[in-house]
Amino acid sequence: MKISYLYIVNNLYKTKLTFLGTGTSSGVPMIGCKCEVCTSSDKRDNRLRSSVFIEHNGLSILIDAGPDFRQQLLRADICDLDAILLTHEHKDHTGGLDDIRAINYFGSKALPIYCEDRVKKSLEREYSYAFSEYKYPGAPEFDVRVIDEESFVICREKASVLITPIRVMHYKLPVLGYRIGDIAYITDANKIEEKEYAKLKNLGILVINTVRKEHHISHFSLQEAIDVAKRVGAKRCYLTHLSHRIGTHAQLSAELPDGIETAYDGLVITV
Repeated sequence: MKISYLYIVNNLYKTKLTFLGTGTSSGVPMIGCKCEVCTSSDKRDNRLRSSVFIEHNGLSILIDAGPDFRQQLLRADICDLDAILLTHEHKDHTGGLDDIRAINYFGSKALPIYCEDRVKKSLEREYSYAFSEYKYPGAPEFDVRVIDEESFVICREKASVLITPIRVMHYKLPVLGYRIGDIAYITDANKIEEKEYAKLKNLGILVINTVRKEHHISHFSLQEAIDVAKRVGAKRCYLTHLSHRIGTHAQLSAELPDGIETAYDGLVITV
């Protein structure tokens, strides 16, 4: 796409990223588990389902809205959103969308949700009451905007942010990561398409998923995530979507090479 001077200038502003959730689909602690991680007294080992909040050039963007959406926004004191980007349709990434009703109410607007057509169809099934012709009073208002792998722009008044989707694979399921300014966020992936690495050049921050040290059918293992981080060469890399099987925050952090860190819920970074 043709990018104007305005979009280039916008990407020069500092970007703030807040990790709202850094856990895998079951969260940590996991229901019924009494392992060292799930019973840890370190608050960094309490991990809600994966989601991040990005503030850039006056715009507020959420990536994924899982079952912990309400709790995450209350905890971080987030009162408004300009858009939600969905990576894919799995429930740990879309299961909290009903709670945008509060944002609809106080903002008097339908909330723009950007996702692939396949994901939109899933939302239409899972949240059929939000798409019906005659909506029940108080139903969430979704403004679903279908995207693909092409870059697009989110605008509000005089502000704009360029979003670059990144194609990754979650076993056999195509998933989107996103680049916003100098930050790239990739979750639920065990493969990055070769041509997509060009979108990851000159990064300040790479956020990438790993659930455990051992091989996993649909997520990067710890070493695979480290290898991707080294290839991308971002100034800093943060690991997310962590399960209780990867160890405590302290244990994992002690094993990581320089430049790669363990994310945790509530961590705030700027670029």
